[in-house]
Amino acid sequence: MQNYYTSKIILITGGAQGIGRGLAQAFALEKAHVVITDLDWEAGADALAWLGKQHLTIDFIPCDVSKEQQVQQLMNKVRQVYGRLDVLINNAGIAAPVRRSLAQLPVEEFDKVLSVNLRGPFLCAKYALPLLEKGTNPTILNITSTRAFMSEPDTFGYTAAKGGLESLTHSMAISLAPQRIRVNAISPGWIETGPWQKDGKKTEPQHSQEDKEQHPVGRVGNPEDIAEAALFLCSEKAGFITGQSLTIDGGMTVKMIYHE
Repeated sequence: MQNYYTSKIILITGGAQGIGRGLAQAFALEKAHVVITDLDWEAGADALAWLGKQHLTIDFIPCDVSKEQQVQQLMNKVRQVYGRLDVLINNAGIAAPVRRSLAQLPVEEFDKVLSVNLRGPFLCAKYALPLLEKGTNPTILNITSTRAFMSEPDTFGYTAAKGGLESLTHSMAISLAPQRIRVNAISPGWIETGPWQKDGKKTEPQHSQEDKEQHPVGRVGNPEDIAEAALFLCSEKAGFITGQSLTIDGGMTVKMIYHE
């Protein structure tokens, strides 16, 4: 990005593992000051060590993004250390329970998924706003999911939260336009994150030919695919783009499937 991100302040929620870890690596490689937050202390320490081996330095601040007080404390720490924020990436999310029937899904489990996946981005944007207003070409990027547009059975909480986050994206884009804050989303499809987990949870991809052929591009996605798009959307090169959602799924959601 031609040194665009040098010394930019980037905050990535859920940045210790999976897509978030890939995002942290990508922005750190661009010489940005990257701050990751995560509820998992062990994963955060592992991410610091993993990136340190690549001679990349980031900061880790533990936080449960569903808790208002913790989000306030997070943003206060960012303000104390950096004084501003140029990019907020709302990536933190949970899927559990992955599947449970409507009749058997406890309200508490449904609410928990919404609290992290939808309330969290709202809280982070709310309390990051004064920092973003001091940033250079400030942007918010929400990581949603193709589950916002299509479903498998019994995935109520995750689907509802990601659909809500898609709507929150264009709502914030219009509402924050007077402050010149752009807001966009990336909607990932099947992204293989096994190698991007903390030690003890890392797994090697085991994709069948059928898995690959579900995607018109012929493979399953990886965090780098999301990171490359994030680098573009949060840069001045995307200065005329706001309120949009970019689907990155290898073409899976536009492929018609017939069962003969």
